Amino acid sequence: MKIYLQRTAMLVLIMIGLSFSALATNLNADDSVKIKGFHLDMRIQVMKPAALKTFVKKLSNDGINTIIMEWEGSYPFLKEPLIANRYAYTRQEVKDFIAYCNSLHVQVIPLQQSFGHVEYILRNDRYAALREDQKDFSQVCPSEPELNKKLFTELYTDMVATHNSPYIHIGGDETYLLGHCEKCKKRAAEIGLSRLYFDHIKMLCDIVVSLGKRPIVWADIALKYPDYINLLPKQTIFIDWNYGWDVNHFGDHSKLLKSGYEIWGSPSIRSHPDNYFITDWQKHFNNIRDFIPLSRKLGYKGIVMTSWSTSGVYSSLFESEDELIDLYAIRHVYPLSGFNILVDYYLKTLKGQKLTNNQFIANYCSTHNGFSPQQAKQFERALFSAPYTVMHGKVKSPTPMTIAQLLDTAASSLQTLKSLQPVKDAREFKHYILMADIRVYYLTYMKIEAEVNAPDFSADSAPLYVLQLKKMLADEQRLNEEFTALNNDFLYPSAIDEENLLRSQKVHVLYNRLAKIK
Repeated sequence: MKIYLQRTAMLVLIMIGLSFSALATNLNADDSVKIKGFHLDMRIQVMKPAALKTFVKKLSNDGINTIIMEWEGSYPFLKEPLIANRYAYTRQEVKDFIAYCNSLHVQVIPLQQSFGHVEYILRNDRYAALREDQKDFSQVCPSEPELNKKLFTELYTDMVATHNSPYIHIGGDETYLLGHCEKCKKRAAEIGLSRLYFDHIKMLCDIVVSLGKRPIVWADIALKYPDYINLLPKQTIFIDWNYGWDVNHFGDHSKLLKSGYEIWGSPSIRSHPDNYFITDWQKHFNNIRDFIPLSRKLGYKGIVMTSWSTSGVYSSLFESEDELIDLYAIRHVYPLSGFNILVDYYLKTLKGQKLTNNQFIANYCSTHNGFSPQQAKQFERALFSAPYTVMHGKVKSPTPMTIAQLLDTAASSLQTLKSLQPVKDAREFKHYILMADIRVYYLTYMKIEAEVNAPDFSADSAPLYVLQLKKMLADEQRLNEEFTALNNDFLYPSAIDEENLLRSQKVHVLYNRLAKIK
């Protein structure tokens, strides 16, 4: 009995001594991928707290042990209150969410952009001295080290107070303005862009390490300018994000592999060219199918699925030359609520299941919708058909195609989806129908826009197009109501209103212009 009690006590001590990172780790010794993660993008389309918890519960049930939260303006900083936006969570909501995740043995890693993608901070005059450019607020100036150190020490310290993960993600991707301002131009000429970049990243990583955490950095700029990569502390982790391109897309991939740093891999289920009106489903299926096995082959220690709500590029609305009114995210995509099929494919592939796209879709449609193999094939063709964008009146396709032909293809896909009658998960299936419906609506408009911009357009033909646009505006209400009904438990009402407004804005603008032509 005494021996049993001693062993029990020792076991309890061992369990107490486990770090949270160990609790969050998949303890399968045969699996080198210990971090099984999902990235949630709160830059726009901020999810309701209940929706966040429901989503994480689903992920946890299928083996996810890590959430990377890109809080952006939804995080309520204590000492920097101007950063929070109108969708910011309360501190109690943040703590409750993290506690809930911890109860599921899921760690929450905060992602705080600290170089590029900081418009939501630099838009405020309080931070004007940190801007790389006084009109493009996307990037801090790395030649202001003391100001940057003060700000990001405060932000990281605040996040450490609410998050108990051993990691902080500092961003560091897509620093498009690197070497832009006069100070940075001079420094870049003296020390090079790689040193300019890594001096700033090192400063940020050192702050994170001083707080007892491990820094995580997106790998694209390190791949592009790798010369000074080894300036960073050895605790640094790079995330190699790859959305379907060659591994050398950003630079010499072998230099990252040989750097000695821990690397995680990252595919995506929403990224370019996705927007309101198009989802390149096949691209994302292929990305999951191909990059997760490659990440394992390369020995990556973690895999994190990204899901971008927007491109991260913003359009500035100015009242005068120097007075900013607001920033609008360029490129919105359909909410994450409509992508369960890709989420499920990721979860199964992450577990090591080797399924082709066709096999997975057939199994998913059978399990979730009760479809026969033939119906599943119809569904797949409808999802994958002609994922082409339209730019300046031209279809961006591998072979010549008119907008009218693309519209016909989209309309056919919509009719196919409407003809399928799921016996299960009918609400989820409505998302696919609505996305296809929105695409037809958009391409109908793009056809009109191209025709009114043709050389032979005249005032005499304006009434015909006014009638077509008027019909579209009448149909807009139906689409808005369906979008609201499907997403009202996922997004805040004002966010839904904004999505509905922006999605049809071009139709309103052209209608109002043409309706004035006499």
